[in-house]
Amino acid sequence: MTAVETGALVVIDLQNDFCAGPTALARYSGDPATLDAVATNTALAVDRARARGTEVIFVRFVGDAEHQGPSWRRRDRAQGKRPKCLDGTWGAEFHQVSPMPEERVVTKRACFDAFLGAGFEQHLVHRGIERLVFAGLYTDVCVDSTARTAFQKGFHVTVLTDCTTSLHLPDTDILRFMAVVYGAHLTTHDHPHGWAPPAGEEGPCRAPVSKAASA
Repeated sequence: MTAVETGALVVIDLQNDFCAGPTALARYSGDPATLDAVATNTALAVDRARARGTEVIFVRFVGDAEHQGPSWRRRDRAQGKRPKCLDGTWGAEFHQVSPMPEERVVTKRACFDAFLGAGFEQHLVHRGIERLVFAGLYTDVCVDSTARTAFQKGFHVTVLTDCTTSLHLPDTDILRFMAVVYGAHLTTHDHPHGWAPPAGEEGPCRAPVSKAASA
């Protein structure tokens, strides 16, 4: 991060049902080696963040039917989808990464956006975090959903392009969209000093404290 901002690496849904095994491979139409590379690079990004003293926040998805809203259940019935990352199962466990005891873990219950997970925004505001550096899955679903809200709430956005991949859209299209619409800074995991643009290219942006966050 630059001298004028505080950032956090946000690892989105790097879980077995999205990364490995029959559930992941049945959904992901690309080369399975890409999922392996994303997981490996994200694990390296976590190591680099910890070494630099950058906070790491882990976001996990649980898709149990009891957490699904009516529209989610209707879509799943229409498309023949089965719940993924059932709480307490191997599919919901983190893949190639393990949060340290002191690191924040946020759970999303049948939703895409980490800001809908209990305590996520409040934690960012409490910690004075201004930039979110995203890694994990998938670029065009949960990463994009969270980055979109982050931008609208005043957080700077960085996407580690070698630590994510898309499920439905071409990677280049969704990354270009995020750069244009959210002003996302695009870089890779192996240059943590470049996870934010050089000082002076962006002014400091303080995340507004919402009523919910300050309550």
